[in-house]
Amino acid sequence: MVDAKLEAVPVVDIDEGIFKYVLIKVYAKQQADGTEPSKMIVRGFNRAQWHSDIYDEVSASLMGLGLETECLGGGRIENRPDLKQIKVYGYSQGYGKADHLETRRLLLTKYKDFSINCSDEGY
Repeated sequence: MVDAKLEAVPVVDIDEGIFKYVLIKVYAKQQADGTEPSKMIVRGFNRAQWHSDIYDEVSASLMGLGLETECLGGGRIENRPDLKQIKVYGYSQGYGKADHLETRRLLLTKYKDFSINCSDEGY
């Protein structure tokens, strides 16, 4: 059974430029059959000074929909729409390093014609 609220949550919401990002797992309510539907999402905003600023904002809005969240790590993204390039790199001191390859996979669902590269270098 598909949870409509969970399905309505966009997989990717990021800004342009260079900014911090977090990889978040979103959970819907447990189903009658015992399964707990979930999905991974990527969020990154220029306005956030800290990775926790992003997670706190996103988790609060999703909790308002009855969804639970878990931060799986963070890093940085450089999004250059003018060049159709995205670079995923670095880590979060508070949440640890996100799985950049998973983040890349999610970004490709929205930015299909972009060149998206990952690196463990940088902060």
